Amino acid sequence: MGLEFIQLSLVPLLVAILASIICALPGNFLLLRRQSLMGDAVSHVVLPGVVGAFVMTGSLSTVPMMLGAAIAAVIAIALIETIRRLGKVEPGAAMGVVFTALFALGVLWLELSRSSSVHLDVEHVLYGNLENLIWLDAQGWDALIDPQALAGLPAALPRLLALLLVVAVSLAVLWRALVAGTFDPAFAASVGAKPGLTGMTLLVIVALAAVAAFEAVGAIIVVAMFICPAAGARLMTNRLGPQIAWSIAFAVAAALLGYVSAALLPTWLGLAHTVSAAGMIPVVGGLLLLLAAWAGPCRSAIQD
Repeated sequence: MGLEFIQLSLVPLLVAILASIICALPGNFLLLRRQSLMGDAVSHVVLPGVVGAFVMTGSLSTVPMMLGAAIAAVIAIALIETIRRLGKVEPGAAMGVVFTALFALGVLWLELSRSSSVHLDVEHVLYGNLENLIWLDAQGWDALIDPQALAGLPAALPRLLALLLVVAVSLAVLWRALVAGTFDPAFAASVGAKPGLTGMTLLVIVALAAVAAFEAVGAIIVVAMFICPAAGARLMTNRLGPQIAWSIAFAVAAALLGYVSAALLPTWLGLAHTVSAAGMIPVVGGLLLLLAAWAGPCRSAIQD
């Protein structure tokens, strides 16, 4: 049983946890800036960038994918601003048009290009690839310290570890500017903090997090990984530092309980098959958010 867990479940579980944390960290600032749905928009618009990077390089390596995602996110933001200003339409409408059109373009490009014949396919992009991240080189817990076994780890795990470090360091470096631009953009601009540039950088970080989450839940429901932990954390505290900590706790709990529930809950209910972990993680995240909305100590202050 232990060997089966190490080979089949350990890596997917760690990938789910890391992807959840990576999304939760910038999700806090999106929530406080009242831009929560920007995570949904960015998670959709990065698809053409990911497909374009693969078509140009023929590789699924990290750097081209992240670069393509970042470029697509910047293009999408520019298009949203152009439509909003030229057409004088409401920002939400411009965002809806742009991210829907670019996501559809990405799906069509994916189907028409040779990318659809390899690991990067429509089902993978939409629903994730979590259960397929198995570690067959592991023959026991000693594999965790065996260099030869570690060399056979699915690439998603070290990639997410590196990206978590990048996101954490980026947010730490930008902390003062992000906080100032989030709570008082006018003051941030007056002291030279450049809130516009900081906001653009935040959206690039969101784009990188969205690409990382492809491995876990795909582009469709990644928005829950941005919103649910941050929203639940906001209901637990009125201070930003503790909110970040609470969001990480909610993200880890959603990933862990969601993955375990996907495997065990159908059995408890007498069903013949397990369900998708990619679907259960956001479901559990939503339930944790409901619990925080019911019992969180700061819910009444937010309502007031």
